[in-house]
Amino acid sequence: MPGTESKKYRIALDAMGGDFAPINEVNGAILAFKNLKDKIELEIVLVGNENKIKAAFAQNDSSGLNYSIVNAEEVVTMDDDPTAALKKKKNSSLFKGVELHSQGYVDAFVSAGNTGAVMSTATVMLGRISGVSRPTIGQFFPSVLKTPVFVLDVGANIDCKPRHLYEFAVMGSINVSQTYSLENPRIGLLNIGEEPSKGTEIILETHKLMKESHLNFIGNVEGGDIFSAGADVIVCDGFTGNIILKFAESISVFLKNKFHQFADKGLINKFLTASAMPSLKSVFKDFDYQEYGGVPLLGVNGVVIIGHGKSSPRAIQNMIYKALEFVRKDINGKIENALNIPAISEQI
Repeated sequence: MPGTESKKYRIALDAMGGDFAPINEVNGAILAFKNLKDKIELEIVLVGNENKIKAAFAQNDSSGLNYSIVNAEEVVTMDDDPTAALKKKKNSSLFKGVELHSQGYVDAFVSAGNTGAVMSTATVMLGRISGVSRPTIGQFFPSVLKTPVFVLDVGANIDCKPRHLYEFAVMGSINVSQTYSLENPRIGLLNIGEEPSKGTEIILETHKLMKESHLNFIGNVEGGDIFSAGADVIVCDGFTGNIILKFAESISVFLKNKFHQFADKGLINKFLTASAMPSLKSVFKDFDYQEYGGVPLLGVNGVVIIGHGKSSPRAIQNMIYKALEFVRKDINGKIENALNIPAISEQI
């Protein structure tokens, strides 16, 4: 992360949210401190069961690390209904963590917990950025280029209107440009064909809206354009995006199983597989969610990073770094400015 500054940053970490909480969360926080390259002052506020968090820290050398603990007795599980969790579990690590952010005590909130509950709690308690109709989440996908492709929405909004898809494009464009220093990212609209005349009424209206906007809109793209980097940002509704996400997550597992099956057929196959292993690991790394850490909940009036439930300590570390980057680059401010340009606002 470029630059240095004297400001102190506080990041709230949901210490009870992931599948392996609080061990992975605590170890991830420790990694974040130890691998922090910039000379910035960071405090990580771990929210959750105080005794369990202290026990996890006792297993490591955490001397000299700037962390604090806010006790929260309840836990929002992966099986909890998001709306019910918001109303009934106000002493949970999730609720208290978002509350700290809404009160301005911390600059960002990070969680590997129940995605739906994080989204609903953050949206209600933090509100939306001016100009945003619906918050959204996206995911980076590996591509043939050095930079990955950002696809959104990947599950937050099942039914979308043209206005929503346009807002996703604006937020995705800013996120990519700031994350990878990519000037004027190419925006593609996911469709069943490249022709402007194809698609549903919503897609046709969205195409027209994006074409008339200030975005670097290159038109419709197809599913095959994701890995081939046909665009830097690809926009779709959450129903389609979630199917793509789950399919992409299964690719590396499928390929690993096929390589194991190939190796089990004989000694020569084992040798061939072993010799190719360094290259295979490099390829599989691109599909590893831990490399990206978590994804930002774009559109809420705050910084919220959501991670995979199985997040490892390395993934937790990268989620914390992602939150820091979001705060330091004021990505929310840039989104608000982009969506409230008078000429653009009138169009949508």
